[in-house]
Amino acid sequence: MATITSPGVGSGLDVNGIVSQLVALERKPIEKLEEAASTIQTRISSYGRVQSLFSTLRDAAAALGRSTQWQQTAATASDATALSVSASSGASVGSYGVTVSSLARSQSLASTALAASSTVVGGGTLQIELGSWNGGSTTFTPKAGATPVSVTVPADATLQQVRDAINGANAGVSAAIVTDASGARLTLRSRESGLTNSMRITATDGNGDPLTIGLGTLGYNPPGGATAMSQTQAAANAAATINGLAVTSESNTLSGVLDGASITLLRETGATPVSVSVTSDRGAMKNALSAFVTAYNAINSYLAEQTKYDDSTKTAGALQGDSAALGMRSQMRTLLRAQSGASTTLTSLSAIGFNVQRDGSITVDNKKLEAGLDQLPELARLFSNGDENVPANVGFGERFRTMIDQIVGSAGTLTTRSDGLKASLKRNEKDQEKLEERVLRVQTRLLKQYSALDTQMGQLNSLSSYVTSQVAQWNKKTT
Repeated sequence: MATITSPGVGSGLDVNGIVSQLVALERKPIEKLEEAASTIQTRISSYGRVQSLFSTLRDAAAALGRSTQWQQTAATASDATALSVSASSGASVGSYGVTVSSLARSQSLASTALAASSTVVGGGTLQIELGSWNGGSTTFTPKAGATPVSVTVPADATLQQVRDAINGANAGVSAAIVTDASGARLTLRSRESGLTNSMRITATDGNGDPLTIGLGTLGYNPPGGATAMSQTQAAANAAATINGLAVTSESNTLSGVLDGASITLLRETGATPVSVSVTSDRGAMKNALSAFVTAYNAINSYLAEQTKYDDSTKTAGALQGDSAALGMRSQMRTLLRAQSGASTTLTSLSAIGFNVQRDGSITVDNKKLEAGLDQLPELARLFSNGDENVPANVGFGERFRTMIDQIVGSAGTLTTRSDGLKASLKRNEKDQEKLEERVLRVQTRLLKQYSALDTQMGQLNSLSSYVTSQVAQWNKKTT
């Protein structure tokens, strides 16, 4: 039978307590490594935040470095009920007077009334063509590039089924049923407005012969006599004038008449022109500059916080004394104060009101900024100018972007420092593992040694008790 033992039972010696205290001493180096690992992990996290903030600043700088940033325009109309205007980047700045004589319209047709939408019309084939009719509807000219569409209709088709067949044929027309006081009528409307989107509809039977009854009542071909469908609205092009010049369009959107801008016509204006202005979008440009300032201040503030020592609390930032962090902040401030040859009149960021404070942050003098926006071509060069031969002539947007790329790139300061910290953390973890194995061996050895000592002391205690008892018995016999 196995013997069950428990350290300390034999002699009363606190074997577990003694071993625990000795093992705790052996673990002191591990505790120091754990503290170091925590510090390294905090630095890695701090650098992760630095990288995120730098990425935001890079994006803001890159936006300022694009020439299109300084070509943004805004378009307005003096009467928003008459027309709307939109402008793209690079649109020509200018003022225009626009009058709207007529709006573009889609052709609409309506059939004679039937008793109900479920009335059987009959079968055959409807051929739908798009094109333009002359003034008297005596000549039809097919639309260039358009192909006639044939719609097959079953013999027992109802008015509803004819409508569905037309809508499913993708013929460039929309079919609907309208019920008025006379009954149910099939209505057709060109999906697109303009003269060249008018309709010609012919109905034929299974042999290809024209139909005049049944499905033939849904034809529209005035020269051929098939005018059972009546025209409720003629197709029309939009007509307008821009600065007195006549323009037309098949749709109510005038595209290509103004460089980079389009006008959507909403109603007729008569002879009174609507004023349209296309101006530089100063608001968008100021927002881009503000985004840069905000991003710069965010990374500057974070680096300052992480590298400082607080005397009042006696605590240091996670990156206090870190040469890489201090170097990055120094690079930023140096570039912020740099001179530039990109513009002949705006030679530094301070010229447009970017004032550097003692803590390294930027405050903006709005008066100077507005003055800079008044010199838009020079302001654009200050940020987006390019020069392969003279780096000092490169715009600040590109210079900041390049600097940050060098910091966060694969061989950059930030990446190198982060990789170094991660490598240190892995070495720390391996060192902890080795020490943990050593402590386990020490603990096993100590338990074995003190357990043996406990056993020996227990035996000695037993012997001592036996001897004491024998002496006592001997003394009783001799008295």
